[in-house]
Amino acid sequence: MIWINLAGLILIGLIVWWFWLYKAQSTQIKDGSIKVLVKDGVYQPANITVPAHQSVQLMFVREDATPCAETLLIPELDINETLALNKRVTVTIPASSAGVYPFHCQMQMYRGTLVIK
Repeated sequence: MIWINLAGLILIGLIVWWFWLYKAQSTQIKDGSIKVLVKDGVYQPANITVPAHQSVQLMFVREDATPCAETLLIPELDINETLALNKRVTVTIPASSAGVYPFHCQMQMYRGTLVIK
């Protein structure tokens, strides 16, 4: 009985770590654009750093057929894009001031962060 409780606590700890504590390493844009894969339940890369006051392009390629992966939202920048399956969709990020801008699908199962410095 104690093993079941211990396994449950470990599972809860892993869920908390994955959804709230884990932060992937940030990828910097160097040439004004970057390719982002939507695959296996995550954005790859999920943390992107871009220069402030400069327009950049994020090229999303959706390889995941789940309906949740179909929509990309960046609410603070008023961006709402539909990602076609196995096609490149270019999203232009306008020149913006420094800040942290989360992006996600409509259910927030896929999540990423756009850091503008």
